[in-house]
Amino acid sequence: MNLAFAPAADEFPPRRAFSVGDVRRMIDAGVLSEDERVELVEGDFVMMAAKGYAHEIVKNALNITIVRSLPDDMNMSVEMSVQFADNTILEPVLVVFRKSALIESEANFCKIDPAGLSLAIEVAYSSLAYDKGLKARLYARYGVQEFWVIDANERVTWVHTGPSNDGWSSIVERGPSDTLTTPALPNFSMRLDAIS
Repeated sequence: MNLAFAPAADEFPPRRAFSVGDVRRMIDAGVLSEDERVELVEGDFVMMAAKGYAHEIVKNALNITIVRSLPDDMNMSVEMSVQFADNTILEPVLVVFRKSALIESEANFCKIDPAGLSLAIEVAYSSLAYDKGLKARLYARYGVQEFWVIDANERVTWVHTGPSNDGWSSIVERGPSDTLTTPALPNFSMRLDAIS
C-alpha cells in the first residue's frame, strides 16, 4: 500500500512540483516504468510500499465479491492509476465506476468523471494515517461518491460518504463482524471477519 507522504521542511529550498504531463514524459523516456508503484499527489511523488499478506487476502476477497455483484453498467478495476487533476494521479486498491464515465486523459492516463466514480477502496497496512488523512481529503475534493479505508490487520473499515471540498459529511467505523454494503452495488454484502 502507500507510504506516508511528508512535505519538505521549511528550511529546504523550494521544490519543483511535477505535473501529469511530466510523469507521461518520464514514462515515455524510460525514467519511470509504467509498472512503477508511485502516485503523484499535488505535484509530489509518493512511493508505494510492497504489499503484505493481510493486504492481499483482503484485497482479493473484496475483488471477487465486487466482481460478482457488478451491475451491467458498472465496472471495477484493481490498482488503476487514475488522473484526478493535472498534478494528481492516485492508485486506489479497488475502484468501482460507471463504464460510461471512464475516459482517456490528454496524458494517456485513465480519468473517471467524478459523478461516475462510485466507490474507491484503500486497503491499508503501513499507510493507515496517509489513507485516512490526505488521501481521504483528496478523494472528497475530487468527488468520489464513497470511500473506504480498510485496516488489513484489524479488519476495521472507515466508510466515508457525502464528499465536499476537503472532507466528508459522514465517516462511520465498521468492525470486522459488521456487514459492509454500498449503494453503488445493491447486491454486494461482505463481512471482513469471514475472510480466511
